[in-house]
Amino acid sequence: MSQTRQFAAVILAAGKGTRMKSALHKVLHPIAGRPMLHHLMASVDSLSPAHKVVVVGAGREQLEEALAGSARTCLQEPQLGTGHAVQQAQGELGGFDGDVLIMYGDVPFVRPATMERMLDRLHAADTPAAVVLAFEPEDPLAYGRVIADDEGRIAKMVEFKDADEGERACHLCNSGLLAARAADLWDLLGRVGNDNAQGEYYLPDIVNIAIHDGRICAAVTTDDPNEVAGINSRGELAAAEALWQQEQRCYWMAEGVTLRAPDTVFFSYDTELSSDVTVEPNVVFGPGVKVASGATIRAFSHLEGASVGEGCEVGPYARLRPGAVMEKGSKVGNFVEMKKAVLGEGAKANHLTYLGDAEVGAGANIGAGTITCNYDGYFKYRTKIGERAFIGSNSALIAPVEIGADAIVAAGSAVSRDVAAGDLRMVRGEQIVKPGWADRFHDAMKKKKASEKKG
Repeated sequence: MSQTRQFAAVILAAGKGTRMKSALHKVLHPIAGRPMLHHLMASVDSLSPAHKVVVVGAGREQLEEALAGSARTCLQEPQLGTGHAVQQAQGELGGFDGDVLIMYGDVPFVRPATMERMLDRLHAADTPAAVVLAFEPEDPLAYGRVIADDEGRIAKMVEFKDADEGERACHLCNSGLLAARAADLWDLLGRVGNDNAQGEYYLPDIVNIAIHDGRICAAVTTDDPNEVAGINSRGELAAAEALWQQEQRCYWMAEGVTLRAPDTVFFSYDTELSSDVTVEPNVVFGPGVKVASGATIRAFSHLEGASVGEGCEVGPYARLRPGAVMEKGSKVGNFVEMKKAVLGEGAKANHLTYLGDAEVGAGANIGAGTITCNYDGYFKYRTKIGERAFIGSNSALIAPVEIGADAIVAAGSAVSRDVAAGDLRMVRGEQIVKPGWADRFHDAMKKKKASEKKG
């Protein structure tokens, strides 16, 4: 696409999404940890549009909050069809004379390259008045048909219910996505009528109007029908998630990542894995995870907002929460949880441990059952553990507290004051032994129980 040509993106998101049966707006339902609208917006943004306008209706407040000023919005109320929806954006694009690319918030996976092809086709030698994105599904069902020649020049756009037998035999279908120059778009939309069963103004009608004027309209065909799949129900949302995950599994394996049981691993939209990472079965990557080369993520682990360094080992059954950082060669084992904590190079927390708001030095060893007590019900406090320190099993480190380098905290200690480098800290209650007490207790209880049975 020529960098000198500007385009505006108009995204339609005014529908009520009733089939979702949800208080959450349809286009904000997530796929791979990201609202479907934001998947589409990211693709649009990669082409640096001059303007972005989202047409909103029901759930307007939710959309405006989610967009957070990243696009302008305009209201369609009442909702009188797709053509009427696009007309609402005209005021926001006043004075703009570039190209307009029209998309749908519930069709999230249109590729930037496909958008570019549509805009480029708009400026081909035959200067079409509009460019439609078409697709060829295995089963064309009741999609509207695009009747076009081998060069993609459209002879007719026809809804399935209005198509004759020959037209229905055509498998080239209308995705609904369209590109046009602003001047052409607003002129053609102004001539669209609503003389139909629904009494609505349909965007595809501009193609037939332009053709009737003697103008050329053209179709660009995607080679992947899944690219234009709309999402209107929970079932379609799940299908889109499954398709996206499968594509990511194939992608990461092609990039040199080992997935022991690919179908059981789930990625987020922004997961970053290096080559020679190994991922065992039933691992979930939430948003914001980076894993360096040679690391192993063992089975049933959940990572979110975490950075895993080179050669690290995570799990099995580990949870890394936002702010967890594992430096080179460090290890967390089964039932270890980290949150806003740094585990230094070569440090280990092998099992049954919580590290929150903590900094663990290189080579330190954190024993089973250790917890950093970081919250007093009002504020969070940090724990700092020095290099090569040894924290004995079942210890509680009551923050704010600092354990010096090479220090040892004895098993079972509750540490509330700093421990100097090289010191041993042991915090235990006095052990009291009463010889024979347990035997006498058991004898007395057995006799009491026997007497109660006789009574």
